[in-house]
Order: sequence, then C-alpha cells, then structure tokens
Amino acid sequence: MAASGEERARHWQYEELPGVDLLRARYVRKEFVRHTHEHFVIAAIAEGVEVFHHGGGDVSAGPGALALVNPDTPHTGRAGVPEGWRYGAVYPAPGLVAEIAAETTAIRGTPGFVRPVLDDPRAAALVHQVLRAVDEGNALAADTLLRVAVTRLLRLNGGPLPQREVRTAGTRIAARARAVLEERLAEPPTLERLAADLGVSPFALLRAFRGAYGMPPHSWLTDARVRRARRLLDAGTAPAQVAAAVGFTDQSHLSRHFSRIVGVPPGAYQRERKNVQDGGPGLLLPSGTWQKRQLSQTYDPVVHRKTAENRTRPSSGTPSGSGSP
Repeated sequence: MAASGEERARHWQYEELPGVDLLRARYVRKEFVRHTHEHFVIAAIAEGVEVFHHGGGDVSAGPGALALVNPDTPHTGRAGVPEGWRYGAVYPAPGLVAEIAAETTAIRGTPGFVRPVLDDPRAAALVHQVLRAVDEGNALAADTLLRVAVTRLLRLNGGPLPQREVRTAGTRIAARARAVLEERLAEPPTLERLAADLGVSPFALLRAFRGAYGMPPHSWLTDARVRRARRLLDAGTAPAQVAAAVGFTDQSHLSRHFSRIVGVPPGAYQRERKNVQDGGPGLLLPSGTWQKRQLSQTYDPVVHRKTAENRTRPSSGTPSGSGSP
C-alpha cells in the first residue's frame, strides 16, 4: 500500500458507459458522513479495510470483498485499520441495474442487493477490470465486464427491494417536510418553523423524518445540496456559483461537505467531467503511473497463478490466454 498518510482519489465518468460513475481511491483519514447515492454503489476493496454504518449497525469489508449499497440508502464510510483502505468502485444507475436484472436473473420487482458486504474475490476482480478497461479506452470490454459483474452480484446477493410501507401520518409529515426543504434548499427554515408550518412539534417532526429517510432533516439537507451541486458542476457552473446556488456560505463550505460525501473536492470532480466532454485523457488524481501500478495488483489470483506458471515453463509456441469474465 502507499506510504502512510498518503491519500489519492479520482471520481470520473467514461462517455462509453452512460449512467455510470467511477471511483478509484486510497483513503486513510477520510470519513464519509451519513449520506445517500442516487445510483448503486459497488465498491471492490483491494487493500485494507473499510467500515461503514448501514442498516442500523457497522459492517466492514476487506480485500476481495465488496461494499454494496442500494440507491437512497443512508450510509457512512471510514478506515477500519490504521493504514486505511484502497478500492475501486462503479456506480451504475438504477435503470441500468434493472435492465441487467431483467435480462439475466429471475428477480421480480425492483432489484437490489440483499446484504451490504459480499466476500467474492471474483466479483471484486471484475470491478477492477472494468476500471482497467476504461483506462485503456476499451469500451467493449468495459461494458461487457460491468454487465458480467452486476449479473454475478445480483445472482449471488440480489433480490427485490422491499416495497415502501403504507404511508402513516408520520411518513406523510416527513414527505411534506422534505418537499419544503427541496423547494427552499438555499434558504431552509429552522426545525421549529418547519414543524410549526406542518402543525407538529419539532421532536415529532424529527422522529418522523428520521424514520422515513434514515437521517435528521439537517443531514438530509446537506446531502440534497451536494446532489444538486453535482448536477450544477456537471452542467459547467463554477464552484463558487454552485456554492451560492445550493445554500453553502462559500466555496470552502461547499468543498468541505462535498469532499465528505463524494470523496473528492468539487473542482477536481468538475475537471474530470470536463475531460470526458472534451475527450481529453482525464488523468487528474492519481497519476496514470500510479493507476497502472495499483491496478496490476487487483487481477484474479487464478490468472496471476497461471501467468506465473507459464513463465516457468518452456515456450510451446502457443500464446497463453487471459482469464475470461
């Protein structure tokens, strides 16, 4: 693993994989606050251990395991060992996962992951191979490997997501509060004012909101602001203007919260999007050399073993093949 204390991250897109975000990172001190994603999270741990709060308790994922989070599911993230963790992740849109599930599985209803951690080195290797294919500009391989990885994960750890419960008075109040906060993202009311407008006490609103969305209103608001900030950054709006538009006091305020949820600063995030649009190389953090060195450690161990064996055998004149997905 990299030298102690060294952190690197790159969050980007590949135009040939629409609806999919990509991340490669190594974190030591990073702590992701409670947040959600609009897409699925499929994170393959290469080294170290990640711990994240999910579904009422902490879970951990080490080398060869995957952290799997369904859309709109609150979770956190931090290092589980002093040296941190290194991983590669893909974030496919719900529609893409549903399409793959319909074609390759018997899941009925909205597909999702049953458990937040799956120990499956083969699936983890597939995720890293998707990122390697993207690095090489191999669109056919990237798309194929992504679909194979998602299919495998759904077959091993997939099922229909539970239907939302029939709305109670509390969930109706929470939904109304959320609508107000979405409308007043940049200038939200206080908890007391919001509760009074809805005709309930502040604590009743707090309990209802937590129950419906897994976090208090102020945490949900920060999460929603970062989501909207991402859309504005994707559209080319300058970070300083984005900060004002979504309700952060200044660009540094945006950067602090953005980094604690997305994993990279807003400026770096936006430059990666611009590189995709401009057809540029898109190498920001980490460097291409670092990427190749790190990815070389993530192949399927079976392939590594066969390669090592082939090197020790006399050449037969027949080229050796690589492992198939």
